[in-house]
Amino acid sequence: MKPHDIAKLWLKAFNEHNLENLLALYSDNAEHFSPKLKIGKPETNGLIKGKTAMRIWWKDAFDRLPTLTYKEVSITVNDERVFMEYSRIVSGEENMNVAEVLEIKNGLIAASRVYHG
Repeated sequence: MKPHDIAKLWLKAFNEHNLENLLALYSDNAEHFSPKLKIGKPETNGLIKGKTAMRIWWKDAFDRLPTLTYKEVSITVNDERVFMEYSRIVSGEENMNVAEVLEIKNGLIAASRVYHG
């Protein structure tokens, strides 16, 4: 799968809160870094590893924030990396500008890093 296709499928799965489709885009031992993890799970220092940890993290987010959606601003890709900019939208909260980098290896996401602006 091409990196641009992965980005589009990632946004679709996230916005549908479809955990299985989201996790299917990641390698089994993928890593995810997010400032929200540092706050919500300080013991992780912002980094989780593997699909099991990601499943727990995103299921909790989807359960707590049923209106959570990401509105695409831009997607920039090369053969090994996707840079996505999107607006994080949650009812009752101020919208947040977010950038996320997806590192692609063998057609799957090997690592993702989130940056808030």
